Amino acid sequence: MAEILMTGASGRIGRMLRDRLTLPWRVTPVDVTDADATRAAARDVEAIVHLGAIAGRGSFDEVLSVNVRGTENVLRAAVGNGVPRVVLASSNHAVGYWSREEAGPGGLPDDVPPRPDTYYGWSKAATESLARMYHDRYGLHVVCLRIGACFPAPREPRHRALWLSPDDAARLVAASLRADGWHVVWGVSANADRWFSTAGGTAIGYEPRDDAADWPIDAPDWSRDEHRLVGGALTG
Repeated sequence: MAEILMTGASGRIGRMLRDRLTLPWRVTPVDVTDADATRAAARDVEAIVHLGAIAGRGSFDEVLSVNVRGTENVLRAAVGNGVPRVVLASSNHAVGYWSREEAGPGGLPDDVPPRPDTYYGWSKAATESLARMYHDRYGLHVVCLRIGACFPAPREPRHRALWLSPDDAARLVAASLRADGWHVVWGVSANADRWFSTAGGTAIGYEPRDDAADWPIDAPDWSRDEHRLVGGALTG
């Protein structure tokens, strides 16, 4: 595969991916709120992995500027440079108010409609729909990854369901870079306590291997909102 542009490469997930993916990355510091700089950075690449964002409880103005307008700059740069595919880091917080009880026997669907729990979650839901427009209008291949809790190890009971290991994150991105069309996929490992559908990942060839149950983390208390709701404590 030719060179890949990664935004947000200096962030936590970006650093983990750079250590694990055997691909020719172009790691160019770029302010995605600068449309001209973003377009220049996207020249002569085969795909863009867009991780750059403000996370957590950012203000509306912050996430609108960086997460939404920044993503629009990335998508416009892809189309303007003839880049055929974008892997877009979304978040479980785009659908944070869905609950375990609503998951059904096959798990909560990968493309369950947005129910954001914060301005951050809203911004991720907005960028998913923006990327869908770019797919429909311009034929851009896009995979939106609703990432769970991507850390070197699970940290809390909620992570027994939502953990995405660094190695599985690399497997997920590698599979996404081979996928054609439009996809929304849960970014979650093969956790025994997972209540999220595996259908989206299977459709693009993602085969997770790691399990949060292998770590000494307490079992979730499903009566507590911070465990039974997708978004955890950010729903409160």
